[in-house]
Amino acid sequence: MSLTLSSCEVIGDIFEAGMWTAVIIIVLIVLLIGWLFRKLRR
Repeated sequence: MSLTLSSCEVIGDIFEAGMWTAVIIIVLIVLLIGWLFRKLRR
């Protein structure tokens, strides 16, 4: 039982770090796509 709880805690910590990494990557991708659209429009 304690093994499952500790592994869930580790997974939760990894998910928190991964969430912020994913947010930053998504923002960068959106900015890149917007920049590409502006380039292609001209």
